[in-house]
Amino acid sequence: MKKILIIGATSAIANACARQWVEQFEHTQFFLVARNSEKLSQIADDISTRGAIAVHTHVLDIANIDAHSAMLNAAIKELEKIDIVLIAHGVLPDQVACEQDVSLAIKEFNINATSTIALLTLLANQLEKQHNGTLAVITSVAGDRGRSSNYLYASAKSAISIFCEGLRGRLFKSGVHVIDIRPGFVDTPMTAHLPLPAALVAKPDIVAARIVAGIKRKKDVLYAPAFWWLIMFIIRSIPSFVFKKMKM
Repeated sequence: MKKILIIGATSAIANACARQWVEQFEHTQFFLVARNSEKLSQIADDISTRGAIAVHTHVLDIANIDAHSAMLNAAIKELEKIDIVLIAHGVLPDQVACEQDVSLAIKEFNINATSTIALLTLLANQLEKQHNGTLAVITSVAGDRGRSSNYLYASAKSAISIFCEGLRGRLFKSGVHVIDIRPGFVDTPMTAHLPLPAALVAKPDIVAARIVAGIKRKKDVLYAPAFWWLIMFIIRSIPSFVFKKMKM
């Protein structure tokens, strides 16, 4: 039996992962967390229909850090232990608007970074007590380099990646694994309004399959799809005096 906690469960990638875990494991029990109660119920019903033995839900505004502990306590009460945690929440901020509004910039950074760091701190302590489990966090390839078009989002994702790297070293001694998942462009509602190159846009099911396989193989850092590793290697290799002049 696998007991899985998904935070941001209504995201397209998280939903696809849940469906694939139901197929992969003979018995699965889920605790799904999201802000939209109606969509959360629909996803829970779908996963139950697909064969999960139990699906529990919890409505949470992730920005309300004071409510994180109650959510985790509820998850432990239902699941007793946690085998896999997937943190999949996040928003894509309007970079130009954030440049003009300090309060908006801080709000968006807190949603994408601070709330995740707060969750990871709580969850790390829980899994450390268990002496097993996997913490999987969806960051982004954007965090590999600060581009002028989205550096607020990129800095938030980069902060999480650095936090995960240190956390991975801490938890390794306790038998707990931390995986940093860095998707590229994915066909989701969050990116629907962007003029993205079609050849580089992946379907959520493709990304989810790589995530599920990467967690099973205990990868440390996972680019999804895999070709983003090469793309970001090239981008990271561009000298700063050149990179700052590029429109990216």
